[in-house]
Amino acid sequence: MVEVVNRQRGKKVDTEAWSNFAVKTLSAIGKHESSATIAFVSDKSIRKLNQQFRNIDKATDVLSFPADDETNLGDVAISVQTAAAQAKENGLTFENEIAQLILHGLLHLSGYDHETDNGEMNRLELRLRKRLGI
Repeated sequence: MVEVVNRQRGKKVDTEAWSNFAVKTLSAIGKHESSATIAFVSDKSIRKLNQQFRNIDKATDVLSFPADDETNLGDVAISVQTAAAQAKENGLTFENEIAQLILHGLLHLSGYDHETDNGEMNRLELRLRKRLGI
């Protein structure tokens, strides 16, 4: 089960559809028995989280907060404002950008780290994008 919550007011998001997509994504990762929470937030909120947990004082697109639990992987925060700007900048739809960020965040919750794994996460993410139709 994936709980999706909308904690921003800037853009309407279909929490049920994104929850269904996230469940499908967890299954593709091999974590079909696991759960997670995804929160859609504002740039202001994600900037505070980024400052608090990473000591970086700027907004970012996605943050992952792994849990020490095999069934509940943790939480993912996605900035809707940053996602919309990145989608426009990269010629993608907003939905495609959100799907990529959900996949990216759930991979981090599953233990992957693109900063330390010599490209393993990036290669897997590209394969899963194809499988998930992103």
